[in-house]
Amino acid sequence: MGDDSEWLKLPVDQKCEHKLWKARLSGYDEALKIFQKIKDEKSPEWSKYLGLIKKFVTDSNAVVQLRGLEAALVYVENAHVAGKTTGEVVSGVVSKVFNQPKAKAKELGIEICLMYIEIEKGESVQEELLKGLDNKNPKIIVACTETLRKALSEFGSKIILLKPIIKVLPKLFESRDKAVRDEAKLIAVEIYRWIRDALRHPLQNINSVQLKELEEEWVKLPTGAPKPNRFLRSQQELEAKLEQQQSAGGDAEGGGDDGDEVPQIDAYELLEAVEILSKLPKDFYDKIEAKKWQERKEALEAVEVLVKNPKLEAGDYADLVKALKKVVGKDTNVMLVALAAKCLTGLAVGLRKKFGQYAGHVVPTILEKFKEKKPQVVQALQEAIDAIFLTTTLQNISEDVLAVMDNKNPTIKQQTSLFIARSFRHCTASTLPKSLLKPFCAALLKHINDSAPEVRDAAFEALGTALKVVGEKAVNPFLADVDKLKLDKIKECSEKVELIHGKKAGSAAEKKDCKPVPGRAAASGAAGDKDTKDVSVPKPGPLKKAPATKAGGPPKKGKTAAPGGSASTGTKNKKGLETKEIVEPELSIEVCEEKASAVLPPTCIQLLDSSNWKERLACMEEFQKSVELMERTEMPCQALVRMLAKKPGWKETNFQVLQMKLHIVALIAQKGNFSKTCAQVVLDGLVDKIGDVKCGNNAKEAMTSIAESCMLPWTAEQVMSMAFSQKNPKNQSETLNWLSNAIKEFGFSGLNVKAFISNVKTALAATNPAVRTSAITLLGVMYLYVGPSLRMFFEDEKPALLSQIDAEFEKMQGQSPPTATRGISKHSTSGTDEGEEGDEPDDGGNDVVDLLPRIEISDKITSELVSKIGDKNWKIRKEGLDEVAGIINEAKFIQPNIGELPTALKGRLNDSNKILVQQTLNILQQLAVAMGPNIKQHVKNLGIPIITVLGDSKNNVRAAALATVNAWAEQTGMKEWLEGEDLSEELKKENPFLRQELLGWLAEKLPTLRSTPTDLILCVPHLYSCLEDRNGDVRKKAQDALPFFMMHLGYEKMAKATGKLKPTSKDQVLAMLEKAKANMPSKPAAPAKTMSKPMGGSAPAKFQPTPAPVEDSVSSTIEAKPDLKKAKVPGVSSKAKNAQGKKVPSKTTLKEDDDKSGPIFIVVPNGKEQRMRDEKGLKVLKWNFTTPRDEYIEQLKTQMSSCVAKWLQDEMFHSDFQHHNKALAVMVDHLETEKEGVIGCLDLILKWLTLRFFDTNTSVLMKALEYLKLLFTLLSEEEYHLTENEASSFIPYLILKVGEPKDVIRKDVRAILNRMCLVYPASKMFPFIMEGTKSKNSKQRAECLEELGCLVESYGMNVCQPTPGKALKEIAIHIGDRDNAVRNAALNTIVTVYNVHGDQVFKLIGNLSEKDMSMLEERIKRSAKRPSAVPVKQAEEKPQRTQNINSNANMLRKGPAEDMSSKLNQARSMSGHPEAAQMVRREFQLDLDEIENDNGTVRCEMPELVQHKLDDIFEPVLIPEPKIRAVSPHFDDMHSNTASTINFIISQVASGDINTSIQALTQIDEVLRQEDKAEAMSGHIDQFLIATFMQLRLIYSTHMADEKLDKDEIIKLYSCIIGNMISLFQIESLAREASTGVLKDLMHGLITLMLDSRIEDLEEGQQVIRSVNLLVVKVLEKSDQTNILSALLVLLQDSLLATATSPKFSELVMKCLWRMVRLLPDTINSINLDRILLDIHIFMKVFPKEKLKQCKSEFPIRTLKTLLHTLCKLKGPKILDHLTMIDNKNESELEAHLCRMMKHSMDQTGSKSDKETEKGASRIDEKSSKAKVNDFLAEIFKKIGSKENTKEGLAELYEYKKKYSDADIEPFLKNSSQFFQSYVERGLRVIEMEREGKGRIPTSTGISPQMEVTCVPTPTSTVSSIGNTNGEEVGPSVYLERLKILRQRCGLDNTKQDDRPPLTSLLSKPAIPPVASSTDMLHSKLSQLRESREQHQHSDLDSNQTHSAGTMTSSSSTTNIDDLKKRLERIKSSRK
Repeated sequence: MGDDSEWLKLPVDQKCEHKLWKARLSGYDEALKIFQKIKDEKSPEWSKYLGLIKKFVTDSNAVVQLRGLEAALVYVENAHVAGKTTGEVVSGVVSKVFNQPKAKAKELGIEICLMYIEIEKGESVQEELLKGLDNKNPKIIVACTETLRKALSEFGSKIILLKPIIKVLPKLFESRDKAVRDEAKLIAVEIYRWIRDALRHPLQNINSVQLKELEEEWVKLPTGAPKPNRFLRSQQELEAKLEQQQSAGGDAEGGGDDGDEVPQIDAYELLEAVEILSKLPKDFYDKIEAKKWQERKEALEAVEVLVKNPKLEAGDYADLVKALKKVVGKDTNVMLVALAAKCLTGLAVGLRKKFGQYAGHVVPTILEKFKEKKPQVVQALQEAIDAIFLTTTLQNISEDVLAVMDNKNPTIKQQTSLFIARSFRHCTASTLPKSLLKPFCAALLKHINDSAPEVRDAAFEALGTALKVVGEKAVNPFLADVDKLKLDKIKECSEKVELIHGKKAGSAAEKKDCKPVPGRAAASGAAGDKDTKDVSVPKPGPLKKAPATKAGGPPKKGKTAAPGGSASTGTKNKKGLETKEIVEPELSIEVCEEKASAVLPPTCIQLLDSSNWKERLACMEEFQKSVELMERTEMPCQALVRMLAKKPGWKETNFQVLQMKLHIVALIAQKGNFSKTCAQVVLDGLVDKIGDVKCGNNAKEAMTSIAESCMLPWTAEQVMSMAFSQKNPKNQSETLNWLSNAIKEFGFSGLNVKAFISNVKTALAATNPAVRTSAITLLGVMYLYVGPSLRMFFEDEKPALLSQIDAEFEKMQGQSPPTATRGISKHSTSGTDEGEEGDEPDDGGNDVVDLLPRIEISDKITSELVSKIGDKNWKIRKEGLDEVAGIINEAKFIQPNIGELPTALKGRLNDSNKILVQQTLNILQQLAVAMGPNIKQHVKNLGIPIITVLGDSKNNVRAAALATVNAWAEQTGMKEWLEGEDLSEELKKENPFLRQELLGWLAEKLPTLRSTPTDLILCVPHLYSCLEDRNGDVRKKAQDALPFFMMHLGYEKMAKATGKLKPTSKDQVLAMLEKAKANMPSKPAAPAKTMSKPMGGSAPAKFQPTPAPVEDSVSSTIEAKPDLKKAKVPGVSSKAKNAQGKKVPSKTTLKEDDDKSGPIFIVVPNGKEQRMRDEKGLKVLKWNFTTPRDEYIEQLKTQMSSCVAKWLQDEMFHSDFQHHNKALAVMVDHLETEKEGVIGCLDLILKWLTLRFFDTNTSVLMKALEYLKLLFTLLSEEEYHLTENEASSFIPYLILKVGEPKDVIRKDVRAILNRMCLVYPASKMFPFIMEGTKSKNSKQRAECLEELGCLVESYGMNVCQPTPGKALKEIAIHIGDRDNAVRNAALNTIVTVYNVHGDQVFKLIGNLSEKDMSMLEERIKRSAKRPSAVPVKQAEEKPQRTQNINSNANMLRKGPAEDMSSKLNQARSMSGHPEAAQMVRREFQLDLDEIENDNGTVRCEMPELVQHKLDDIFEPVLIPEPKIRAVSPHFDDMHSNTASTINFIISQVASGDINTSIQALTQIDEVLRQEDKAEAMSGHIDQFLIATFMQLRLIYSTHMADEKLDKDEIIKLYSCIIGNMISLFQIESLAREASTGVLKDLMHGLITLMLDSRIEDLEEGQQVIRSVNLLVVKVLEKSDQTNILSALLVLLQDSLLATATSPKFSELVMKCLWRMVRLLPDTINSINLDRILLDIHIFMKVFPKEKLKQCKSEFPIRTLKTLLHTLCKLKGPKILDHLTMIDNKNESELEAHLCRMMKHSMDQTGSKSDKETEKGASRIDEKSSKAKVNDFLAEIFKKIGSKENTKEGLAELYEYKKKYSDADIEPFLKNSSQFFQSYVERGLRVIEMEREGKGRIPTSTGISPQMEVTCVPTPTSTVSSIGNTNGEEVGPSVYLERLKILRQRCGLDNTKQDDRPPLTSLLSKPAIPPVASSTDMLHSKLSQLRESREQHQHSDLDSNQTHSAGTMTSSSSTTNIDDLKKRLERIKSSRK
């Protein structure tokens, strides 16, 4: 029975694993209860059971298993870690639960599986269930199928992947087990419910009976779309929403939401692809060409059978398509045409997107074949072209379709229109942008006027469909000329149209047609052509609409304004006005006179042609007044201008009259509805007068006004043709000048460049130079908009002229066109002003492309040429290629139709002759440039093969291929490349070259895209395989590309895609994904991208200035940059407006100078902090690279755009280095005047300068270094401190330049490094320079080593980071360098260290090879410098550099004279070790005790007092007051500068100025009182407490004694200090950070304060003392208990030793100890007893019992006993295990005492005191020895044994032994206890010490315990409070070091006394362990060091003097200290 119930005691998790089934049952029961109780899903309790859950479900005992399943279900439902168990648990369920006979078990198993799906583990569950379907046990198969069915029914087809289930269905239907077949039937019905007929094809081959049964079941299913009724955890909110909707009584929206769920599964996706190319009949290509039609038919029938497969494998179908196309186009037998068309249909349907590349070839052929009348042929062709349309986009085939529209054959026209109508139905507003709609509408409008009714009807249908798809607003502008009847017909057709996209698109259009703005038009407005998605499957419409809207331009505008814009503004440029105003008929002169006389005064009309010019002038004045007063609607513009043109008209001879006349024309144009008819009346006259000296400007003004009314494109065309039809060169040149300005003012939108080119060419050929100059200026302006392609029109000009044109273009390079300020038509409403923006790029893009006159070259691509290119002989092939190159070269710009050339060139891309491959690539590159954006349609058939060439083994071929791909991508954009599977197929090929080149290319292109096609996801699996490729380069490239894929696809999708990887691979890839997630850049923002690419391709279109006011365009850029960081900063928009405002005219050559006058750096509030936060939060790339990549440069540009003047930024990022020089010159000029701006943009300036370091141009580098020198000088003057971010993104790159071959550059860089130390701590510079020593460049190594030497020389060893030891070891490595200069530099550096640090160097550098060591020793001998002299030199030489050594306050401007205590504190906070003092340089070391004892002056401010050479002090020392301004950094931004801010404020706590101190305390209090901010103080506690007790000492010794000081001030300061302390000690986490030494000093300060009688006399003194009382209690309770106990023991020891201390002090310390003893029962477990016992041991050593008894009070001994007694009581015998830190325990009085106590407590004889026990023992001894020894000795021992006379007895024994040295007292001791023996021995030793050492040991206040026992030889005696506060072991070197100091104090000889290292070395022992700092140690060490220094200086003093100098009391002070005091007095008096 005992065995049986043993398990009852086990914990639950062990029960669950027990071998007894009862134990397990009980375990599962209890586990179930536990699981139900745990409320927190993240509770650690869950993790205990992580490995057990599988056992729960697979238990071998059926009863127990049931209970286990219940527990497991609850676990999976509630535990957040449950997901980790999915695989093992579900496989356990499948194998061990589904085969159970109990239905309950099966139900629970299914529930567990479904619960795993709910917690997002659907894929793993499905995988395990599908594995279960392969099990041999039919029960398991049935259960798995049922689970899958339930999962599908509950979660829906989005969560449960149907494809793998459908694959196994036929197998289930064939099962021999009926239950399996039935379950298969049920699941088939369920699947059908979700995907409907898509299931028919996969199940077509199952048993016909089964199929029939299924059909019957399917019919019964409800027709509505199914909805999931259970949701994943992440979708639970959606579930709640659905419930709300249903409860509200309508699920209309719900239906809408799920509407798009149904087409999610596409039957096509479920099919297996079939490979048919290999199955084609061998003789197919011969037969298809056969003469007999029957043979051709056989061939086609064979193909028809193959293409009936619904899904075809991708492959090269080019030849097959070509053959079929030939049949369709050329075959005379119409039956075969229909058959070939069916084959094409089959191919298109089976291949889908993959067929897209052939679509362009086939479409024109099919459309032209529509001339056939036979219905079956027409139908076959219609089916073919419709299927083909779905494989491509309308955009891609638009050119071919439009070309056929002009065909004369009405049937072709009709069928083409019908095809367009059907195509439109597949479109949505986003896939049918204005740019596409415009040409189609134009062509269809011709058709609606056709003579053939069928053509008209088809056109009406097409236009009606367009109207339905994009809404009236978008189409109306194109229908402006259509009369009402036809318009009604179009609308009627529109209403009948049913759109393919079903409910969603259709109903939306119907609903919204009546409203002004159709919803989908928004997408077109916002996205324009940027997002022309494919429209193959029904899904893209509704699904892709949202992304389209996002992807486009400014999101806010697109929504409402775009269509409006397209209606009124956009088209006004081209047609709107013609339609609106051209209708004004030309009026006869009579009518004009009549209309004019109605509005003008009669005299005016009469005097128009008066012969007296004055009358004419008066008449004009009247005329002007009338016009000014007229309303727009009343003004008969045409009549008025005709009156003006009436004789004398423009031939007016008086210039005043003419000027006025021209001004009136301008007025009329501005104020009236001025039509083109009016313009034609006046323009001729205006052009005639434009060259007139006096009236020219008025003529220009009038022309500009007309351009504003009639649109610039039309006006400009008229004006140019008029100017060049006359001969006056002045008029011509002025017209050109006017046009140049007009383009800048109006923008380039809609201008017909072609028309100008011929005029410009005429002008360039003119003899008059002014005309030529004006023409060139005009070209320059056009270049801004058109880009480099403009030059091509003028390549045949004379070289001299061409060079002038090039110079003009060069001037314009890099400038962006100014924003249009005119042309905002009066007729447009404010709403439409901003509308164009979204669509504009389309129009503009096409315009710029249309400019180029393209030549048709298809007729030159003859079949002979094609066969030449494919010839067997490579020379002939080369000839063919040469010819092609010649044709393209000659044509320059070609039309997209290039016949058979693509197929021919494609063949050459895999030519065996690599030279021909390269030539082909060059031709393709030419082709891209020549064809422009139209090359898009060839991407699939020619572009992808170029990518294949990237896998070539030859480097130069790959380079050529990459250049070609880039040239193509520049023209086509990336969308075409990323669509479809082609790119992923390429990446799939396991060719390392191909992979690395392709990934590199994608990594370069993807970051620039704002959106990508969804097909990008297809590349991801191959990307993952590249991450694990054998080739390292491939892996690297894949890793580089990873963040950019993630940027577009998102982390979730990428992580999901790892599901198909092997587990090992998956973990690796997921880790990489995490890493990439951190580096993921944000998508580029629209406007930023636009700005950065002003040239090339269709980019100019982006600059089509929208007819919008400037403010709008600016604010739009700001709105449109939601993720540009600047936009987040409040108040930037206005700044940016101004900035933009300033920048607008910046490119006009005339205004160049004035616009550069503004500031170059714009101060953006918090801009820098925001950038730092972005970089920290990884929102932007971290500035870290080996060479700067484009994305870094782009990022910097974007960041600069908001805070650097635009024109300067253009200079800074110009491609020409001279512009960089200009930029630097400007920056130098503005350095002084724009300090704030420079500091605000400092991080960006430094980053930009790092880019310049990578330039090869020396002049830029020199200039940059010059600027840097000035910059750092300025920064140090401004007392600016470099931030970590600025330093790390700049210093490493600067250090690269220190290795430049040019001497002058190296010097400059060194000078800059030197200056940087004034704004950045040298200790932080050190690691950067140390990194530089690892360079491969030997010059750099040498220079860096030298710089390290300089740093050490200037700043001492403190700069060596991380420790001097590590740093020197690294430097020493270079002694063995192969380069002589490096060796020398390393040796020199180490010698420098030797000069500072002495022989210690050898210890620090570690082991060197003999050779290196001998070199070093030799060098040291040669340098022969005395170590001790150097530190003085340091202090003298570098006063300025020392000033900010440790100040790493980032953004703080500090006064140079911080309190020196802050230096000390910072040093402490930086190290946190007792050797913190080593961080403080010698000049700044403090002697705290001196400060305390000296009542004369506030010493904190004058650290120089401890220097060697005190003569410098007599120079007048200016000590600036601490700047209060600097002390107000708020702690709100808790980033990089917090620590240094706190350091600085803490340093001010100890300030001698009471106000400064109070202010600092107030700020700290503010932080401590706010919980969320208090943790900022963490790590600064010791530092803060030190500052506080220094301030307490200062008050005690100085302020209180100062008569002049108002005591209220002191009380205020006290209350601040105490208040702060109380706040601090209420926060336990911070209170525990205080270390022992600091607590000791703090308690000392507080107790001293409590005993200060002067305080009691003050008014509020009592209150202060009460507060201190309270504070002390807090300190005792909240501090680290070990530290405070230790501190109190040490403090007690010190107070008992110091004679000067009042007994009350010791008493209060003991009271504190008693309080601690009372707390012990609660705190005992948190105390480090070993340390406490060590402290007690030391205490007992210093105060043996007899000495304690001499104390006046019995309290000390009682306190000690009580403490020990309590410890024994609480710990029992275990207390003896805690003596580990005491070196020789047997000597320890403590151990004996504890043993005795233990013994007492064991024997229950606590009543006897230990002394009585001793007495008893000694009495026994007496009795036993009376007979043998003389009575004298017996009497002595009796005394020793008695309690009262112990001391006397020992003294007598000592005397006796001295007298009778041979006396044998051994027998007396032999029989006594061990304790008694050691007691006697120790007593004798103490007496001996006292008597012998009296002369040597003076009593003193500050004496430390070590001194009491100096002569005791054991090293343990030196263990003091300094010891080990953290309980770590202290290395022997520490003790040796201390021993040395003690020996030196006692005058004992230390070897090598002369070359003892100077003070810093004594402190910087690497062996010292990291122990919490203690000021006590600081005091003693500082004073020791000072004294050691004094010994060096005053070597003439004898040793006695030296000893006495070694003490700290005034009583024994030497002349030295007197001397110091005298000097001090002198200083004080001089300061007064």
